[in-house]
Amino acid sequence: MIRAIGLSLMMAIMMTVSPTVISAHSTVIPAQAGIHNKTVILDVPGMTCQFCPITIRKALEKVPGVIEAKASFDSKTATITFDPDKTNVEALINATANAGYPSSLQP
Repeated sequence: MIRAIGLSLMMAIMMTVSPTVISAHSTVIPAQAGIHNKTVILDVPGMTCQFCPITIRKALEKVPGVIEAKASFDSKTATITFDPDKTNVEALINATANAGYPSSLQP
């Protein structure tokens, strides 16, 4: 009996919660999000230590439109996923150069 009342109460509460209240607490990702993002790899030959990738990654993450930036000391590259409507490869290359690490687009 108590279980049935509790279940009924819970269902009543769920039925009265507005969908807008639910969405205010969750992240909504549009269906088209990420479809036009681009990923490029930059050669960054000036890396000399294990800490260089951190500096490069942070510089790239500051560029508006960059979604993800990874840098590898072993391969001396940076892999960047970005929104081409907000930035371009030239801006990414400038970001690494301004951080002291000239780079070029991998062919």
